[in-house]
Formats: sequence, C-alpha cells, structure tokens
Amino acid sequence: MELWRIILMMFATFSLAACSSDPEWSDPEAHEQNVQLKEQYGPLMVGTWNYEYSGEKNHFTEQLTFKADGTFTGSRVWQTRSLVTVEGEERYTDWETLEELSGDFTGTWQLSYTSIAGEPKANYLFLYATFDDSEKEYVAYTDYLPFSYADSNTLCFRSKYFTDENGWASYQRGE
Repeated sequence: MELWRIILMMFATFSLAACSSDPEWSDPEAHEQNVQLKEQYGPLMVGTWNYEYSGEKNHFTEQLTFKADGTFTGSRVWQTRSLVTVEGEERYTDWETLEELSGDFTGTWQLSYTSIAGEPKANYLFLYATFDDSEKEYVAYTDYLPFSYADSNTLCFRSKYFTDENGWASYQRGE
C-alpha cells in the first residue's frame, strides 16, 4: 500500500511540474496566420454578397449574407436546360429549376489557415449550411473552400459549383 502511495505522489508531482500556466500553440506560425487572416478579412466578409453564372445549359444565382457572429444565410437558384432536336432543328428546352439544390439555407462560416487533405497550409473559407426546407436530402454547404480575398466590393474563393476560367468565384457586394 505504501508503494502505491509513493507512486501516486510521484505521478502528481511530475504532473504539476510538467504543466505551465501559459498556453502554447502546437503550431505558433499557423496560429499567427489564423489571427492575421481573421483580423484582415473577417470584418470585410460581413454583409451580403451575390454571384451569378449563366451558361448555355446552366444558370446559377446565389446570395450569401455573412454575420459577425459566424453565422450566415443564403439563397440559391439553380436552373438547367437541355439541347434537343425538334423537327431537325436544335433548340434549348425551357429553364428547369433544380429544386433539390435550390432554396434558402442557414449555417455557419469561418476563415481558417489550415491544411486540408494533406495539402500545404492555405487560407480557407469553411461553410456549413442546411436548407431551411427540412425535406431536402442535401446540405447546401459542408466545405472548406480555398479563400483568396475580400475587399469592399468583391469576395473571391473557389466555389464547388461554378467558377471563372481560373477556378475562382467572385461574389459582388450588395443586396
């Protein structure tokens, strides 16, 4: 019994001796990058942003409203059409809304300097949102999206839906 008491006392002593009251980050450089990213772009993110893509077979509009508390709301309309042959002539069908991917959604957002799937560390915009219609089978967002920048007029990140020729989606500020 005395041996167990001595072992317990030694364990307690080592535990107290090994601890310090000052927190230390496992990756101080990444922590500093995170702080800088959030300070530089966090306030610029707050507000309403719009994106529109229009191609021959797809039309996509999305509005995102970011709040300072890390929540956001959004609305998306995704339409598609097909090229068909009618009486020997090619024509596009009418636009059809993809109901399962369109609608209003609510979620959370965060800027983060991190590594995703073994890639080198980079700036990301994390979005998680569910459609307000509880009967939809899909979530609106659950993604770490590479983040480029935000300024007073433009929010630029790699969207998983539609992007420009360089792979970026540029959202414009405004209602």
